[in-house]
Order: sequence, then structure tokens, then C-alpha cells
Amino acid sequence: MTADPEERGDARVTTRPGLRDVARLAGVSHQTVSRVFQGHPRVTAETRAKVLAAAAQLDFRPNAFARALATGRSRTLGVVSFDATLFGPASMISEIERCAREADYFTSVIALQSASQRSISAAAERLRGQGVDGLIVIPGHVPLTQTTQHLPADLPVVVMESETVVPSVGVDQYTGPKAATRYLLDLGHRTVHHLPGPMSWLEARERARGWRDALTEAGAPVPPTIPGDWSAGSGYDRGLLLAADPDITAIFAANDQNALGVLRALHEAGRRVPDDVSVIGFDNIPEAAYFIPPLTTIRQDFAAVGRSSVSLLLEQIESGRRSDKKIIISTELVSRSSAGRPPTR
Repeated sequence: MTADPEERGDARVTTRPGLRDVARLAGVSHQTVSRVFQGHPRVTAETRAKVLAAAAQLDFRPNAFARALATGRSRTLGVVSFDATLFGPASMISEIERCAREADYFTSVIALQSASQRSISAAAERLRGQGVDGLIVIPGHVPLTQTTQHLPADLPVVVMESETVVPSVGVDQYTGPKAATRYLLDLGHRTVHHLPGPMSWLEARERARGWRDALTEAGAPVPPTIPGDWSAGSGYDRGLLLAADPDITAIFAANDQNALGVLRALHEAGRRVPDDVSVIGFDNIPEAAYFIPPLTTIRQDFAAVGRSSVSLLLEQIESGRRSDKKIIISTELVSRSSAGRPPTR
């Protein structure tokens, strides 16, 4: 007597339903089922509804590889980013992945620890070899004019934070720092000191330009800057130097991590914020509202950047034409407790 497979503990293999199973249940041809899942415009609403109902009943899910063969598209977007551990790139990648899922696309991300023209070009070719339908590049400090020359010419591309290259999506890195500097001047500060980010980055250069132009237009002194990077440690080291000068009453830091380091340096030097020194950052990271004191900062809408980049890339994929759009996302001053009027002498 042969034992039942369940009694023997044998694994059962369940055959997944295919296009023909759905077609049989819906009473249509398997070509019609294929057209429904390809989004073909010539399928009637009634037929589409019957096919989708049959697919739901059978728990049928179209195979991504088979769909790619049928449509000539992988429904995958490639993303190349420099240092995805930084708050800005990480936030944009998260939103890109979310928006891609909503559009029924996968994402394939390559995060570069050291960005260069060669590494970005190699990553783009690797993604192209995977058959991605389009590419989003977050280049960091690599000059875009060099980078884009070596990107695949036959692949739809969107570049982040570009001065001249299109199609692109970026944040207005100039107006926010200008507004932050004016805000401090309007509070009564004689001038504002700036802790810049690494000047190889477009973002750092634009933020420094906005700060400088605001001071110049107001007829205020433009203090010298101390070079540094994006880290809290860099903000702390430079903050110690600024804290030693009793005439300094206002500081605009290139990002919130720099501002965090400055706050600690000022605390250790016995300089109260904002009673003695006002501090403004840039980014509005989630922790900024919980600094001591809560940090006044410039908010970047990274979600809007991610959404716009996916939308612009899909627009090119669907049209088959390279776009000439340049989308700029505005910033917003978030006022908290770290900025106030200068001390009375």
C-alpha cells in the first residue's frame, strides 16, 4: 500500500496559474489577457474587468520577466548615488523607491562610497546591462559636465542638482540661505558668520553664495569662512574657533549636522543659544526639532525632489524623447528656538 504524500512528509509542488488559465476562466483568448496586463488601450472596459476578476480569483500575478519580454521594458528604474548614508541622498532614494512602486516599477540602486566620473559611468553601464528603462543620477560633488558626457545616450536620464544639465531636478540652494541670513540681520545682528560645506559640492557653493549676497545687499560685513565638510565633527571643530570670539552673535551652518556640532561647541564655551549666539542650520533633519535648543533651519522637500525625478523619468520613458525640463523645488525657513535677537552690550 502506497502512503499518502502528506503521510510520507513529501513536499507538494503547486503549479501557479498562467495566462491560459486566466483566459479560460474569463472566456477570452490568452492574447487578450496579455494585452490587459500590458495596459493595451484597445481592450474594452468590460473585457478588462472580466480578465482582472479571473486573475484575482486564481491569484494570478504576471511574471515580471515574461512581461519584460512581451513589452520590451523591464519596468525597472536605475539609481546611482554618491554616499547614500547622507540625509539628503538617503531621503531622495527612499522617495524614489516609493514613487516607483506606486507606478508599478522596481528600482535598482548603486550607492557609491567614492564618487568620480569613472565610478558613476561604470555604475550607469552596469545598470544599463541589467536592462533598466531609465536612470536617476545623484552625483554629489562630481562635476556634472564631466559625468553626463559618459552616461548612455540611448537611456532616459534625470540628474539631480544640476546647474546646466537637463533634464534635472534640484532644490533651490540659493534662496533659502539668503532668507536665513536676512532673518538674522532683521533680528538685529550686525553680521552673520557661515560654516560652509565642502566647496566641491554645488549645494555648498550655492548656500555660501546666498549667505554672501544677503550680507552684501544689506551692507553688512562679510566675515571670512573656515573650510570644512558636512559632519557634526567639522561643525564642532570650527564652532570652537567661533565660540572663542565674543563679537560673534549669529552663525548660519551649511547643514544641520554642522549646526549640531556648533551647538555643542558653544555650550562647552559657556555661550548660550540664542541668548548669546543665534544658530541656523539647513536641511530640517528629523532630529532638528529635538536639539537643545530646537534648531531653526531651512527645510528641503526631499519627497518632492524624489517624486519629481520619477515623474520626469517616466515621462521620458513613455514619450521616447529626452526632456529639456529643469525642475527647481523651493525651500522653507522653519523657525524654532535657536535664533533670537543679539545680546544687549
